[in-house]
Amino acid sequence: MTYVTLSITLIFVVIPLILSRTLKLGLEKDTIIATIRSIIQLLAVGYVLKFVFDSENPIYIFFMAALMIVAATQNARTKGKSIKGITWKIAVTLIFVEVLTQSIMLGFNIIPATAQYVISTSGMVIGNSMVLSILFLNRFTAEVESHEDETELILSLGGTPKQAINRQLINSIKASMIPTIESQKTMGLVQLPGIMSGQIIAGADPVQAVQYQLLIIFLLLTTASVTSILLGFLSYPSLFNERMQLLRK
Repeated sequence: MTYVTLSITLIFVVIPLILSRTLKLGLEKDTIIATIRSIIQLLAVGYVLKFVFDSENPIYIFFMAALMIVAATQNARTKGKSIKGITWKIAVTLIFVEVLTQSIMLGFNIIPATAQYVISTSGMVIGNSMVLSILFLNRFTAEVESHEDETELILSLGGTPKQAINRQLINSIKASMIPTIESQKTMGLVQLPGIMSGQIIAGADPVQAVQYQLLIIFLLLTTASVTSILLGFLSYPSLFNERMQLLRK
């Protein structure tokens, strides 16, 4: 694809702008900002990745992963401001998920230990872990606020913080995992996933593309479960003080 061809694809940006303007949705400014940011960020990342891939230096791979984790943490933390220490809790969750998944893939030689594969899979893992963190925190904070009386009742009857918050915690974990599970049920029937479509467009064997897509599907399932559960169990103790009382926000 040339830059001339790429510029023509801006038609897909103009259409929502026209619709937003016509229906008075007020999304024109956000759409333009999002478009400009995506162009600048992706082009910058493209040139950086080209340099990293050519150098094959492990230090650059580490810094790229670290940068993604920092950016993801800063984005997700805004959804859990009411939880004390949420920044480091999210960071620990993202680091653990990244180390776990990469250790398995590299340890069993599922992917080569090269920048091309490590950074690409890291981006998918960290990005999805960030989204799962946001989904979990949104649901968890809402659950806690709507069930404050129930939580305090259990505490007053001698229940522990874990017992008092267990229902809200489990519901939030399940709610954040459901989108990942449901999307995988129709994979290949309703949609052709991104990595598979990209490889096919690039001329790869469809069967080979399917194999890599299955890797990503299974990888994201682990990412969803570990992220939601780990972040949940790291977060709920911060909702109580040393006297096992619920901290109201």
